[in-house]
Amino acid sequence: MALNPQLADWRGRRVWLVGASSGIGRATASALHGRGAAVFVSARNTCELEAFAAAHPGSVALGLDVADPDAVGLAAATVLQGGELDLVLFCAGYYRELRATAFDLAEIKRHQQVNYVGALHLLDAMLPALLRQGHGHLSLVASVAGYRGLPRSLAYGPTKAALINLAETLYLDLHERGIGVSVISPGFVATPLTASNPFPMPALITPDEAARAILRGWAAGRFEIHFPRRFTLAMKLLALLPFGAYQAVVRRITGL
Repeated sequence: MALNPQLADWRGRRVWLVGASSGIGRATASALHGRGAAVFVSARNTCELEAFAAAHPGSVALGLDVADPDAVGLAAATVLQGGELDLVLFCAGYYRELRATAFDLAEIKRHQQVNYVGALHLLDAMLPALLRQGHGHLSLVASVAGYRGLPRSLAYGPTKAALINLAETLYLDLHERGIGVSVISPGFVATPLTASNPFPMPALITPDEAARAILRGWAAGRFEIHFPRRFTLAMKLLALLPFGAYQAVVRRITGL
C-alpha cells in the first residue's frame, strides 16, 4: 500500500540532499542525478562536495554544518531561489561507539546536535516553503539502531529513535497537506561511519545498493524504507519481543 505519492520519474525534479559528501547520501545523490534530477548537495566536507559537483555536471554544492541553523537557513534560501523543491533528504550523521561504562556527555550531545537537532534545523528552514507549495517530499535517514536499545549505541541509537518518531509525527501532520514523508532505516552499510566498527557487520551492503533500495522505496510510495530486508526484518521481529527476552537474545548474539 502506497502511503505517499509515488516518486519514480525524476526528470526535471529539484532535490536537496543534506549530508551527501559520502556514503548513502552521496550514492543517492548520484543515482538521482543519473535519473535526470536537478541535484543540490550539502555537507561540512566542501572538498568532497566540490568533487561530487565536478563529477556530476549541473549539480550544485552548498557547504554547511547542520548544527548551525544560520548556515542551514542560508543554504535553504539559496536552493529555493531557483524554484520549488520536490525532495528534501536529511542524511547527515555522526557515530561513535559508546557504552554507559564510559559515559561521555560531550560525545552524546554531539550526536544529538548532528543527528537530530540538525534535522530540526532543516525542517525549520524548509517546512514553510513546502507548506506554501503544497507538495514535495521530506525523507529522514534513521537506522535500525533506533528500533530498540543496542550495545555500544548509547549516543547514536536514541537519536535515530527520535528521528523515527519525528517522521511518524510529521507524516500525521503533513500527509493531508500534500507533502510526502518517509523514514529510511538502513542496516549495515559500508560507509565512513561504519568503518570503525570493531565487530562483524551482518548483511553489509554498499552505498550504491542502499541508494537503489531508497529509490525503490520512493517509487513505491513507502513510508518506511528499510534494507537489506534479510537483516531489517529480523531486527523488526526482535523488536517485538518483551524486553526480558529481547535483552537475552541481544546479549547472546553480541556476547556482551
